[in-house]
Amino acid sequence: MELAIKIFQFILSISILVILHELGHFLPAKWFKTKVEKFYLFFDPYFSLVKKKIGETEYGIGWLPFGGYVKIAGMVDESMDTEQLKQPAQPWEFRAKPAWQRLIIMLGGVTVNFFLAWIIYGCLSFFNGETTFDTSKVNAPMNYTNVAKGMGFQDGDKILKVDGKTQNNLDKLALDVLLSDEITVLRNGKEVTFPTNDDGKAMAFRDENPKAFLTPRFSAVIDTIANPKTAAAGLKVGDQVIAVNNQKINYYDELQGIITKNAGKNLNVEVIRNGAIQPLTLPVSKDGTLGISSYKQMTKYYETKHFSFGESIGRGFTRSIESLTYQVKQFKLIFNKKVQGYKKVGGPLAIIKNMPVDKAKDGSVSIDWTAFWSFTAMFSVWLAFLNLIPIPGLDGGHVIFTLYEMIVGKPVPQKILENAQMVGVIFLLGLMLLIFGADIFKIITNKF
Repeated sequence: MELAIKIFQFILSISILVILHELGHFLPAKWFKTKVEKFYLFFDPYFSLVKKKIGETEYGIGWLPFGGYVKIAGMVDESMDTEQLKQPAQPWEFRAKPAWQRLIIMLGGVTVNFFLAWIIYGCLSFFNGETTFDTSKVNAPMNYTNVAKGMGFQDGDKILKVDGKTQNNLDKLALDVLLSDEITVLRNGKEVTFPTNDDGKAMAFRDENPKAFLTPRFSAVIDTIANPKTAAAGLKVGDQVIAVNNQKINYYDELQGIITKNAGKNLNVEVIRNGAIQPLTLPVSKDGTLGISSYKQMTKYYETKHFSFGESIGRGFTRSIESLTYQVKQFKLIFNKKVQGYKKVGGPLAIIKNMPVDKAKDGSVSIDWTAFWSFTAMFSVWLAFLNLIPIPGLDGGHVIFTLYEMIVGKPVPQKILENAQMVGVIFLLGLMLLIFGADIFKIITNKF
């Protein structure tokens, strides 16, 4: 059921993005009286699932879910149908239109993608607000794993700046650290700035969750006991653990570390209960857990900011730019020889695996619509950027050739356009096969 919901969300999100992107090309083409021969969701080599001709345009759904397209008459596109181009240009063809009209038609898709992200982010800010974990409210230093120490952090460090900028949002802080060149911390009462080590970043990317190296510290006050054996041993909600096996405990992560190392053993624990110290003996399970947590106290560090309608418009734009900026910055990790972030890059199967779902306490699974729309907005602005890359076969390739024509005053020779388009299409198909093949390889090798 969970997999089916994830697949449905992926198809729904991609369908929304593709239809609106292609509509961005379709509408200005029709506005400038250019003939649009096909409008397809997904690709249709050899056959289509559904098709219907309305007026001069055939609308349909293909069977290959890797995007979609509009086929505009008189244009060198991914169909590589050049027979029409051998004839004299007709007034309703793309090639007969002024360069500025062709430029608007080609930029229509990415424009719609960006505005879609802007609208979605704006709506999320207006209807849901934004909930963040404010690290500035946490008095204790962060908990640094071996991964963080590999980057240059030391126990007791309090992060002040990342690349010279203050960041108090925990989710963004972890990503900022991964993307940073230097960190400024308060260490032993002094400000210390150090370069972030790529070895530590490489360790982070080998983890299942690359951002898990950085967590806030909080006291070991127990707020949940899920294991009946632990409760039967005398531990109660509200107890604060202060020592384990004669070792002083200040923070909950210290308690977790000791519990994990003593799998299948008993722990001699001291807790404070009603102002008095209470000794207990707690049995650790074979998998190294007590079935306890202390996370509810973190809720006081979360804050939700609500936005008026006018504020949400500006906020939607800002979030779109922030989303795109973070994604572009991650290229430095993808191509870093030590970090090897490219190993984390996935295709459609990886995206489906990571699609968000809402899991209820009874085990049922449903769509988390907030997460779904956040993903769709992020993916939309990312597609806008990717389509602007000046590669023949993408919108950016067409834009570059059109701009060249507008600057030089004459069009690029037809043969060059055809050859460039062929090279671009082969490159993009090869890239798609490589990414999809990498997903399959990870599944076969159990590294997915």
